[in-house]
Order: sequence, then structure tokens, then C-alpha cells
Amino acid sequence: MLEVYHFILITLILSLLVDLIYGELPTKIHPVVIIGKFISFFKNIFIKYKNRLSGFFTTLFTVICCCALLVMIMLICSINDNLFFVIFSIFLSSTFSINMLISTAKNIENDLKYDINKARQSVSYLVSRDTDKLTESFIVSATIESMTENITDSYIAPIFYFALGSIIFIIFNINDFIILLLIPFIYRISNTLDAMLGYTTDELIDIGFFPAKLDDFLNYIPSRISGVLVIISAYLLGYNGKNAYIIMKRDARKCPSPNSGYTMAPTAGALDIQLVKKDTYILGDDTYEINVLDISKAIKLTSLTIALFTVIVLLLITIIYVII
Repeated sequence: MLEVYHFILITLILSLLVDLIYGELPTKIHPVVIIGKFISFFKNIFIKYKNRLSGFFTTLFTVICCCALLVMIMLICSINDNLFFVIFSIFLSSTFSINMLISTAKNIENDLKYDINKARQSVSYLVSRDTDKLTESFIVSATIESMTENITDSYIAPIFYFALGSIIFIIFNINDFIILLLIPFIYRISNTLDAMLGYTTDELIDIGFFPAKLDDFLNYIPSRISGVLVIISAYLLGYNGKNAYIIMKRDARKCPSPNSGYTMAPTAGALDIQLVKKDTYILGDDTYEINVLDISKAIKLTSLTIALFTVIVLLLITIIYVII
């Protein structure tokens, strides 16, 4: 029991340090990049079948191949306990991305202060909309939207599933840690499938249906946890916490995604601003004119939301261990 608890606690903390200090792994060996290659391979095979089963089989074979590769690597690493420990932590860190989430928003904020054209180019990597003629307010909005929408799938969701698996492992004293790693890893595969295929274009409408629905299902609970934590963070930071709750309740379902609004809407409410994607949604009230300083506020809100969830997870895992 002690060994399982300590392994889970230390690898989670170490994975956070890897991400916060080092950031993303090199592209050539990044698990998400490798997942993307498997997705592209199976997409090319199944996309010619013009029905929704094509997305199911693309998902199935991608999950099988990626998990098999991960298991093989971890089995090789298991020849040495220290090596297994380190590689486990690195793989776990690859299932989330706090560093990139925050630093990307900071970079756009800095670009806006000196060169709006550079900021337009930077934000174009985050959003699908045309950014060539975006004004400062729309650039700020797009940046905050992207960052807060990704609170869930860039951190809360993979760690939610890792925590869920960890609790089960502690309760039943399971020490097959490769299986534990597969839980957040499968979430990351699903999320990557949605990012690559989950669109309603003529090409992807069939093959993207299953990955999109699976991602919606897996994010349903984590997104709502994220929304509540954004509201709590707003209160703790002295922002408009009451309005964050009101706007989340009113506007969260205005987005095409059933989940993304649960972090974007309370952020708009907390900052008393509107987040606008033309012809798609308007979140919040235009109490104050949105400006570049709101990016810093949103970064603080996002950072505290992530920190609160991390503390809750560590405490919950510890409490379960103590009780059991």
C-alpha cells in the first residue's frame, strides 16, 4: 500500500515539475506527435468508407497501436526501477501541458504591446478563425478563449483520469503502474483524435463524428469541475466571482461544444468582459471594454484554477490512502 501511494504521489509531482520547468518534449519523440502519425495513417485507410464507423475504427486502431507501443517501452524500462520511475513521470507529463498553455498567452500579450501584426500571426496558431484583420480586442478575446477553453483538456481532464485510476489502485493495492499510465494516455489519444478529425467539413464529417463525441463524453465531468474551480479562483483573486457563476450558468451552453463554455463563460464573468467569436457565440456582458491587461488577469485565473485542482487531487489521494 505504501509503495503504491508513494509512487503515485511522487510521479505526479515529478511530472508537474518536468512540464513547468522543461516544457514540451522534443517534437521528434513527443508522444502526441507520434499519436498524430498513427491517426494520420489510419485516417488514410478508413476515410474512404463514407460512414461513421470509419471514425470508430480509426479510434480503435489508434488506441491499440499507441497503447501497445507505450506498454512495450515501459516493459523495457522496467528492467531498472529508477529508469521506470523517470520514464513514467516523463510520459505522464506529456499527457498535459501547463507550460505551453500559459506561455503561449503570455507571448501573445507581449506581442500585442509592440506589434499587432505579430500578435495576429501568433494567435492564428491557436484559433481556426481568420486573424489577418483582427483588432486588439478580438485578439485579446481569442487568446483568453483559447487558454481558458484548454484548461480542461490541457490539464484538468488527464489528471482527473489519472487521479481516478490512482484512487482505484490505492484502494485495491494494485501496483501494475503501466495500466495506470494508460488511463490518462488514452484520454490524450482521444483528445488528439478530436483535434485532428473532429470537424464538420465535407472530408471529416463522417470520420470525425465518433472522435468528437468520445472527446465530449470524456470532458463532460472535467469541464464542469474546471468551471467551478474558475469561479472559486475568481473569488480568491478578488475578481467578480458572483458574476462568474451567473455567466457560466447563463452562457456556458452557447458554445458549439457542450464543454468548452464551462471555463470560458465564467472567465468572462469574472473579468466583467465579453468573449466574442463572430457568428458563433458571445459570452459575458460588455461591462468593461476588453484590453490587453485582461490577458494577465486570465492567466492568473487559469494558473490558480490549475493549482487548486492539483492541491485537491493530492489531498484526495492522500485522504483515500489514510482511510484505507
